[in-house]
Amino acid sequence: MVRELGSSNSILNSFIYEIRSTSVQNDSMRFRRNLERISEVFAYEISKDLEYKTVQAQTPLGVAEMQVPENGVVVASIMRAGLPMHNGFLNYFDHAENAFISAFRKYSKDGTFKIQFEHLSCPSIDNKTLIIADPMLATGSSMVLAYQALLERGTPKHTHIVAIIASKEGVEYTRKNLMNKNVTLWLGAVDDELTVKSYIVPGLGDAGDLAYGSKE
Repeated sequence: MVRELGSSNSILNSFIYEIRSTSVQNDSMRFRRNLERISEVFAYEISKDLEYKTVQAQTPLGVAEMQVPENGVVVASIMRAGLPMHNGFLNYFDHAENAFISAFRKYSKDGTFKIQFEHLSCPSIDNKTLIIADPMLATGSSMVLAYQALLERGTPKHTHIVAIIASKEGVEYTRKNLMNKNVTLWLGAVDDELTVKSYIVPGLGDAGDLAYGSKE
């Protein structure tokens, strides 16, 4: 299932506008905060899909029956660009467990690259709700590899993959490779073009550099 939240009008589009706009995005603190705010919107929407249970809250005047999420949640982010998104999800899923994936593009002399993983830190995800966050879904290969790596830690009840900007090619690759899996793909916006170097156009540039500075 694919859900593109930016396809309907909401305040989310204002945040996406700011992370795209060259007149705003170079303020790294604001860029990180916008990634966080966008993730908070996604967190609220994802919360509607969780299973709920009834609990009793003792108030000063009596007892109130409330519905609260029953699922255990694990938030996984692909470093480093996914870290502000991770914080946004934790602002809403404050009891969530946490996973971190270190991955990067390893380029060859001919300009081609492959996704290389360095480290995975993750608790058991058995029968839990897994949320995987990365700002950009370009080719989709890193997200699929991340999902497959996380499955070494168990079988989640449901997986929510969240990307703010995606390419059509990346969406199709992800859908094809995760077909028949219990996965929902959440997107902010889908762009038409992917360059030969696998950059999304118009996209927003390098999310990691905009959030934390150049790697060089």
